[in-house]
Amino acid sequence: MFKGSFTALITPFKDGAVDEKTYQSLVQRQLDAGTEGLVPVGTTGESPTLSHDEHMRVTELCIDVARGKVPVIAGTGSNSTEEAIMLQRHAKEAGADAGLVVTPYYNKPTQAGLAAHYTAIADAVDLPIIIYNIPGRSVIDMSVDTMAALAKHANIVGVKDATADLVRPLKTLLACGEDFCQLSGEDATVVPFLSQGGHGCISVTSNIAPEPCAQLHAAWQAGDLAKVAEINARLLPVHDAMFCEASPGPVKYAAELMGLCTGELRLPLVEITPASKQTVKDALSGAGLLG
Repeated sequence: MFKGSFTALITPFKDGAVDEKTYQSLVQRQLDAGTEGLVPVGTTGESPTLSHDEHMRVTELCIDVARGKVPVIAGTGSNSTEEAIMLQRHAKEAGADAGLVVTPYYNKPTQAGLAAHYTAIADAVDLPIIIYNIPGRSVIDMSVDTMAALAKHANIVGVKDATADLVRPLKTLLACGEDFCQLSGEDATVVPFLSQGGHGCISVTSNIAPEPCAQLHAAWQAGDLAKVAEINARLLPVHDAMFCEASPGPVKYAAELMGLCTGELRLPLVEITPASKQTVKDALSGAGLLG
């Protein structure tokens, strides 16, 4: 079971190229902070604008540093089933613990199409799959019934739920069972998500605040609800700021402010506005994340 605080890792760039040395230092920083799992080349890692070679290289760089200390769920999704199979196969060969497979964007498959897509990947590669359900980016929403049918496949083990529907985790628990892993994809709603049957969060905020994110989940697992509430309230303005514009623009700017990497993005993403920069600065300062 994957549980606790997972980080949806940013991919740092320098002069247009992946900054490999800095990337691996970011991964090590996560390990040192107590992060319980790593997710390279997801949405936050700007996977849509990485070449296949870059995508696979970033996965390998992450696994090389993690070295089995924490699980790595590598982004392997695509709106092309064959491409997703290729990336899932590479993740297995590289040593990932699972693949994060997003629902096919743009194509708008039916529920039957979704079921066929995930079944084909699960049949082709013997590596656990975490379904990534994010209607806000993919347009389509996998139904609980479809997910329950897919959960019967031995290689389909969980979901990253970015629907922000706080009834959904309980419905999924009842339909898919306690062994089906549920990871939130929404930082701001993580506490109610956990209370409804969730197991953890794949977080954007933990790129810049890994310690408090990990501490929140440790406190939840220990039943220390007062500490959970304190950390949750302190981080809420940061969660909001990380999505004041399209992610990962704000979190990359935050990382630049903290001296972690450049804020460089790849087109069509561009530098966030001065007003958004101020929002990010204020949130970091309020949470004690800036000196």
